[in-house]
Amino acid sequence: MKKKYHLKTSCPQCGCSFLSVLTPEEIKEKYGDMPNVEMECSECMNQYHAEMKTVCPEWDQECRLGTA
Repeated sequence: MKKKYHLKTSCPQCGCSFLSVLTPEEIKEKYGDMPNVEMECSECMNQYHAEMKTVCPEWDQECRLGTA
């Protein structure tokens, strides 16, 4: 069974929550190995950037994104 990661954040404009559960391959395909990710709120359509270390600290630590 592949490990899955929980990505959690909220929109800074309207406060709506975002939660997604992805495999490492899905994270790399969708966000790459970047320390910052671009998100879009499904409610207000606001586009914002979030740090991967806050969106998914476990993924950030395993990939060592913060130690570049």
